[in-house]
Amino acid sequence: MFALKERMKRWNKDYLTLFEHVDTDDAAERIKSGIWFRGPNVWILAFSIIIASVGLNVNSTAVIIGAMLISPLMGPIIGAGLALGTNDVDLLKSAGKNLLVMVVISLLASTLFFLLSPLSLVNPTELEARTSPTLYDVLIALFGGAAGILENSRKERGTALAGVAIATALMPPLCTAGFGLAHANARFFFGALYLFIINSVFIALATYLMVKYLRFKTATGMDPAQVKRRREVISLVLFIVVVPSIWSAAILIRENNFARDVNTFVENNRLVGPRSYIYDYRVSGRTAEISIAGEPLDSLMRASLMENAAQYKLKPENLTLVEHAFGMSQQDMDNIISEIYSRADEDQASDAARMEAIQAQLDRLNWQVDSLRRCNQALSAEEDLQTELEHIK
Repeated sequence: MFALKERMKRWNKDYLTLFEHVDTDDAAERIKSGIWFRGPNVWILAFSIIIASVGLNVNSTAVIIGAMLISPLMGPIIGAGLALGTNDVDLLKSAGKNLLVMVVISLLASTLFFLLSPLSLVNPTELEARTSPTLYDVLIALFGGAAGILENSRKERGTALAGVAIATALMPPLCTAGFGLAHANARFFFGALYLFIINSVFIALATYLMVKYLRFKTATGMDPAQVKRRREVISLVLFIVVVPSIWSAAILIRENNFARDVNTFVENNRLVGPRSYIYDYRVSGRTAEISIAGEPLDSLMRASLMENAAQYKLKPENLTLVEHAFGMSQQDMDNIISEIYSRADEDQASDAARMEAIQAQLDRLNWQVDSLRRCNQALSAEEDLQTELEHIK
């Protein structure tokens, strides 16, 4: 038991320890220098705003990733976490001031861009993706922030900061909020702004925790009452930020499960009756619209369809049956049903043809094997005969 304990300690020292690989003094200086919104940072922020806005406007993921890498927004956020961890009030004020200025400029610039841009996509997926943050975004920001402060603290810096900048996106949510302002869309504005707040708060929290763990030098001491009050404020902020994300994640999971159940139900119940067929469906939140072609459904068919839906955890109030048979001639309905069955027959015929081709190939291979076996037997018999003749001679 003692040997195992010693081995675990040695393994922990060799692989998991951090203190031998970090330089907290150098890291603190680098982080402090990165919070200032001066000179090059002003221009870099402006460039990243335009790049991110263009990427969101044209649904280009590559362009948006480029904007994430360029943006200097993470500097003040990590600086705020460092200030909280080292009790540096002046640094906290500077980081907060610079972050606020960056946020305001980003919102104004992105709003102006989307006001002037003539392009308006029918399905802006990149913008939509940043309007419904969930608990998963909290986890990304927390662990991304932890990776960021560790990368800043390493003696030999690598490329992890680039990955952190991409994972914990800061610029795209701000530009999406600018889109919401430009189009007076509250859902886009508040949803994207909430995602930015989640990323900022939990990057700062991860920085604060790692600064405490790595024992960065503190600027001033704090009495126990101040420490307790700070923890209470941090806990309250975290609670306010996290609770909506948990609710949003629960809704996302429910809607995803509902969409999966609808898809399974439709795939297994395409034929509603002898002359009716589910040809399409559309899911929106917790409701689904089922489109049916063919003859009109009577009450028994509807009841049977709803009974089948109940087996997939689908309730009648969540399903809307839309029939497109009314006003169609009998000939049109016959054509639809005939096409459905002909497609099914074609699929079966195609499968049967493939099976026949495979069987024919197997038959040819078996014939070749038999032929080789017979030849081998004939050769063996001939060799035996020659051996016998030589023996007689």
